[in-house]
Amino acid sequence: MTPSEIKAVLQGTKKDLMGAELAGMDLSGLDLSQANLKGANLNGTILKQADLRANLRGADLMGANLTAADLRNADLRGAVLLEADTTDSSFAGAFLAGAVLSNLNLMAVDLRGADLRGANLSGCNLRNADLGNANLSGADLSGSDLEEANLSGAVLRGANLSQANLLCAHVNNANFDGVVLAGACLTGTPLDT
Repeated sequence: MTPSEIKAVLQGTKKDLMGAELAGMDLSGLDLSQANLKGANLNGTILKQADLRANLRGADLMGANLTAADLRNADLRGAVLLEADTTDSSFAGAFLAGAVLSNLNLMAVDLRGADLRGANLSGCNLRNADLGNANLSGADLSGSDLEEANLSGAVLRGANLSQANLLCAHVNNANFDGVVLAGACLTGTPLDT
C-alpha cells in the first residue's frame, strides 16, 4: 500500500488495514484511531506522533518509531514491540496481555491501568515509568530496571521480578502475591525486609 492508499482507507468508515504490509513506511502524525491493524506488519514503520488508539492485536511493531505516539486504550494483545522507540509515548489503559516488549526503553512511559498480564518485559528500562493500577499478573519483568517506578495499586500476582531493580519504587497497595523476587534490589521499598 502507498501512503495515499492508506489515507484513503482511513477516511472510509471501516478503516480496515487488517494484515496490511506497512513495513518501513513513514506514517508520522496519522490518525489511525479506530483502525483495524490486527496482524499488520509495521516492522520499522515511522509512527511519530500518530494516534494509534486502534486494534493492533498481534501486530509486528518490531523496530517501529513510536515517539510521542498515542496508544492509550489500544489493543496490543500479542503484539511484538522489540527494538521499538517508545520515547514520550502513552500506553495508559492499553491492552498488552501477552505482548513482547523485552529490552525496551520504557523510561518514564505512561502505562497507568494497562493490562500487561503475561507480557514479556524482561530487561526493560522502566525507570520512572508509571505503572499505577496496571495488571502485571504473570508478567516477566526479570532483569528490568524499575527504579523509582510507580507500581502503586498494581497487580503483580505471580510475576517474575527476579534480578529486577526496584530501588525506591512506589509500591503502595500493590499486590505482590506469589511474585518471584530472587536477586531483586528492594532497597528503599516497603518490601525491603
